[in-house]
Amino acid sequence: MTKVAAIFYALLSGFLLSLGWPEIGNFPYAIFVAFVPLLWVEDKFLEQNQKHTFGYFYLAFFTWNLLTTWWIYYASFFGAVMAIVLNALFQTIVFQVFHYARKQMGAKKGYFAFFALWIAFEYLHLNWELSWPWLTLGNAFANHPSWIQWYEYTGVLGGSFWVLLLNYFSFKLLKNAVKKHGFYVFANTFLLLIFTALPFYFSGRIKKQWKDNGKEKEIVVVQPNIDPYNEKFNPETIDLQLQKMLQLAEQKITSHTAFIIFPETALPFTIWENEIEENPQYKAIMKLKNKFPNACILIGISSAKYYENPQEKSPTARYIPRADLWYDSYNTALFIDENNHLTFYHKSKLVLGVEKIPYPAVFKYFEKFAINLGGTTGSLGQQKERTVFQSRNGRIAPAICYESVYGEFMTKYIQNGAEAIAVITNDGWWEDTPGYKQHLAYARLRCIETRKSIARSANTGISAFIDSYGNIIQKSEWWKEEALRNKIKFNDYQTFYVKYGDYIGRLMSFLAVLILLFSIVRAVTNEKHSWKYKEA
Repeated sequence: MTKVAAIFYALLSGFLLSLGWPEIGNFPYAIFVAFVPLLWVEDKFLEQNQKHTFGYFYLAFFTWNLLTTWWIYYASFFGAVMAIVLNALFQTIVFQVFHYARKQMGAKKGYFAFFALWIAFEYLHLNWELSWPWLTLGNAFANHPSWIQWYEYTGVLGGSFWVLLLNYFSFKLLKNAVKKHGFYVFANTFLLLIFTALPFYFSGRIKKQWKDNGKEKEIVVVQPNIDPYNEKFNPETIDLQLQKMLQLAEQKITSHTAFIIFPETALPFTIWENEIEENPQYKAIMKLKNKFPNACILIGISSAKYYENPQEKSPTARYIPRADLWYDSYNTALFIDENNHLTFYHKSKLVLGVEKIPYPAVFKYFEKFAINLGGTTGSLGQQKERTVFQSRNGRIAPAICYESVYGEFMTKYIQNGAEAIAVITNDGWWEDTPGYKQHLAYARLRCIETRKSIARSANTGISAFIDSYGNIIQKSEWWKEEALRNKIKFNDYQTFYVKYGDYIGRLMSFLAVLILLFSIVRAVTNEKHSWKYKEA
């Protein structure tokens, strides 16, 4: 294969992956053949024993990352460069290892490595400190919930496996067609059609069988539309911001309203949790609460909590020398129930480079280089357990922004008794780009995986109500000041995925380790045989 051809096919794969992505190409069928050009390049390189392969593979994944996540630039140029360059690098390493495994395992058996290594990587990318799962392949169907009702059994990684499987059969079909192997063309066509159709069939059946018998609750979500760059973190406007939010909410609240939900960091300046009842903004919220005593309030705040016992401080704790005080800062969801009892939940899936520095016990020095997007920067505190907000009105999970992208993470709320999910976010950093639309779309996947409805409050949009099938019941417009009122169902059903989480990822990780060990042993053994042959 010529260099020009390899570059063309690599670019084609990157383009097809982007074409299949939500809010980019919006043509998810493309994802089923997107890897085919790159698999063709990899196969030709293997035949030719090509040594310099990494750059071609990287070109494909860099193109995909650039075309789908360029919008991060609006929040941070450095963040965009790091996300695009590093994520493409990680994906390329996986593909390069697959290429290496094929050399050791044999051309045909080596394709097992393609499935195992890629899904193991996606599973790792959901769970390590450098996590960035935005381009998990199963996310491609987020705006087509009718295709993937079976995610309640597999989670999003089941969708990734489906994508890889159809790409493999498509590639084999092409390869056999070129070689004019008639029987194998027929066999691959048959398998391709079967494995394309079966998930659609099962999705339709599952959708008909699933009935959400939960109780309906009326919820008001507030979208104040406060510019995060020029207004939100201006201390001179903080009282006006709060007044606007309270007025928007009051226009929609009725005597039947069970929950009033405000967006992430609706109160953007640090409030001490230990002394919250003295805070004037909290007092203003309580005035609204007292007007509607049966409604519960969920609101995003920037908070801090000091440690009365310094021995209990976390790796992210900060120190105030003058007060000899250790404290943690948090991105927090505050819940006020019908009895005015307060519960705090601290965001625990933090945005890399903005809300956390990875492995804080090791890299704490680098906190001063964190990207400043207003509010508190540096590594924020987290919590180990998923807190469910409980009241007579129902049990609701508070997911803050980025957390709603993580499927298995969200199942912990359901295991702890959540009957519905509240997502609070501030997507205005990305301006009017595909970013906030993709973020909304991914929430639809969580509804299917958990069979829970979502009420979503976003500072600048899109706020929405989503049912347990992943259908959007109602949504706001982008960059519009408004509040929405609707009903969603609260149920206590636990799906297979809620109970067992990313079992596909764990299985594939185990297989990936075996494949790597086998490949290494095979390479060492072959090297020894080679030396013996030379000596003889």
